[in-house]
Amino acid sequence: MNPFGLRIAVPRGVMMGETLDALDRVGVDTREVRENDRKLLFDDAGIVTMRPSDVPTYVESGAADIGVTGKDVLMEQRTRDVVELADLGFGPCRMVLASIAGDADPAEEALRRLGVMRVATKYVTIATRYLEATGRQAEIVKVNGSVELAPLTGMVDAIVDLTATGTTLRENGLVIREEIAASTARLIANPATHRLKAEAVDRLREALVAG
Repeated sequence: MNPFGLRIAVPRGVMMGETLDALDRVGVDTREVRENDRKLLFDDAGIVTMRPSDVPTYVESGAADIGVTGKDVLMEQRTRDVVELADLGFGPCRMVLASIAGDADPAEEALRRLGVMRVATKYVTIATRYLEATGRQAEIVKVNGSVELAPLTGMVDAIVDLTATGTTLRENGLVIREEIAASTARLIANPATHRLKAEAVDRLREALVAG
């Protein structure tokens, strides 16, 4: 059951549980979603599940009316035509610049010696904009897997990555040098839906924020 009549894009992964909990509190029945982790589309609940990075794509296209994703995703996909409605507060994490632990920062050393630093990341847009804004020349290396490996093999001087606790960085001998941005779960909407179904969207937004 979905009392709002909206199709909701729900992120799989670490934010999924808290997103479903929030929807339960406002009257959306998520039992079928919780009981079937292979199914992706749940018509009765008005829910479609996907990777967090795909949520803005589905919302922008109108395949979902609204969705939940991380602020980091919105920062990386900044050209997506979606409306950010609310900070839902859960799923806190930080976008950071990190490098191999030690008194000397390998990235700063590379800048001094060569005038450029090599940085590996999944978040090319965020890393590029941040380093440009802070006046540093960088060669960005796009990686899709375990970005922590890149500095350990000597491929790069530093990484830009998302972390909740910093544990994975520490376990791989890396330290946070700078915090770029904080990220939490955000509620987003398709612009047309926001206009045409404003009452339903506003009711859901207010209920989620209040809940």
